[in-house]
Amino acid sequence: MKNLAIAASKAALVSCALLIGVMLTNGAASASVLITNDVGGEVSSYVHKFQQMRAAGERVVIDGPCLSACTLLTGIIPRDRVCVTSRAELGFHAASYYDDTSRSFIPTREGSEEVMRYYPSAVRAWIGRHGGLTPKLKMMRGPELTALYRTCE
Repeated sequence: MKNLAIAASKAALVSCALLIGVMLTNGAASASVLITNDVGGEVSSYVHKFQQMRAAGERVVIDGPCLSACTLLTGIIPRDRVCVTSRAELGFHAASYYDDTSRSFIPTREGSEEVMRYYPSAVRAWIGRHGGLTPKLKMMRGPELTALYRTCE
């Protein structure tokens, strides 16, 4: 009788563990990453981060500024996994590198061309209509942004 009770307890424990595993797996597939104030950074680290997020099936909620390298998500995360709030903004500018001698950022055409290859055609077209990538930050927000991405519910 005691062995039967132990076996039943073990079976219940295994069932609970399996249920928790299924719940965690389902939760991971629908996880959301919130972007509220991302000023960007080094391009390759953002490419790597967004590729991992895409592979994990993560969703992205843009709820504030997403600037510079952060905007690479537009070409890496599938559009149907991105939503924007009324506070969302995408900020685009020319790629640059830091020059130690002049202590300033120097725009690079090659870097900007590489970045442009990541953007989807609609984003490239918007950038083109706004004068291309230049050192000056160009902001996409409001109706221009919601024309490309759904509004978060």
